Amino acid sequence: MATPLQLTSYSSIPTSPSSSRTSFVPLTMRVLISCSSKNGSSPESMNGSGLNGQPSFPGMASFDGASEPPLKWRRVLLKVSGEALAGDHQQNIDPKVTMSIAREVAAVTRLGIEVAIVVGGGNIFRGSTWAGCSGLDRSSADYIGMMATVMNAIFLQATMESIGIPTRVQTAFRMSEVAEPYIRRRAIRHLEKGRVVIFAAGTGNPFFTTDTAAALRCAEINAEVVLKATNVDGVFDDDPKRNPNARLLESLTYQEVTSKDLSVMDMTAITLCQENNIPVVVFNLSEPGNIAKAIKGEKVGTLIGGTWKVTAT
Repeated sequence: MATPLQLTSYSSIPTSPSSSRTSFVPLTMRVLISCSSKNGSSPESMNGSGLNGQPSFPGMASFDGASEPPLKWRRVLLKVSGEALAGDHQQNIDPKVTMSIAREVAAVTRLGIEVAIVVGGGNIFRGSTWAGCSGLDRSSADYIGMMATVMNAIFLQATMESIGIPTRVQTAFRMSEVAEPYIRRRAIRHLEKGRVVIFAAGTGNPFFTTDTAAALRCAEINAEVVLKATNVDGVFDDDPKRNPNARLLESLTYQEVTSKDLSVMDMTAITLCQENNIPVVVFNLSEPGNIAKAIKGEKVGTLIGGTWKVTAT
């Protein structure tokens, strides 16, 4: 709608060439102010939408009553097992799997969610399996497994940076030529700057799994949840491979996991999560979109130590 607006200004005119006195004569002009663009809508319409249809103020309700759904978590730790990175197991690392992870992580980082990742190494070397072979003791075998996680981390970093995601790899023991050493405050600063941080080499100690490393790093960087990406849909009340009627459990308590001896994570990791009130989401990595859903807090897989938010319909 166009609204006329009258503006008045004053112009100075000398009364005579010989006089120093000056008179001020009002000059009136009318201008037309248009409140609409060429197509009849304002540049930022009254429903609160800004550029490209995005809300002018994310998280706030728009004028027509619609609002963006609030994000459940703002900083998350994604645990990716080595076996999941192997995909169909035709090779140690499946590039299609790493690219799928990278794209879904990229989608959620654009929403402002901070993402850290812990990778396993079972697709290359598992220390607990090789311990005792040819005189290899458990500690040495675990250190080899830690180096396998660094290989996975560097591969995943390269994939993410190939699509424009700034990524840093931090290792639990020094490998300065290929990655940063793990420094908690530096890791948090990377996350605050919008970078993805990949933690490699587990905890840096033998006899501890990468699940425990995920729980430990999550507590250290003040992440709000551990998202465990696996090859199964979640936690079942029975082995789904042996029992086709096995039921997917949508939520569990920490006590149920320990009392029923469910093979979700090792007991050290579960206990660490319980003591620090860190929920755990177990979901299927191979299902497209699951990573983004889990990171955004949407209902997927099994939630341990928490409850799913019920959306009103």
